Amino acid sequence: MDEEAFNLSTRRFLKQLGVTSQREIEQGVRDQIDAGRLQGDERLPARATVTVEGLAEPIVIEGEISLS
Repeated sequence: MDEEAFNLSTRRFLKQLGVTSQREIEQGVRDQIDAGRLQGDERLPARATVTVEGLAEPIVIEGEISLS
């Protein structure tokens, strides 16, 4: 395995994942605030699941997004 190529490819994927996820979360929260379903002071539980074909298990990351 070419460690450098693997590292760069992984970083590229994670950058794309991070930018896209942030944009979607921000837009989703704004939409919910505009619709009156969120007040804007909540703490929202969050879970991301990344599935990589060839790995035995998905990667699950849990956290919280605070709106204030």
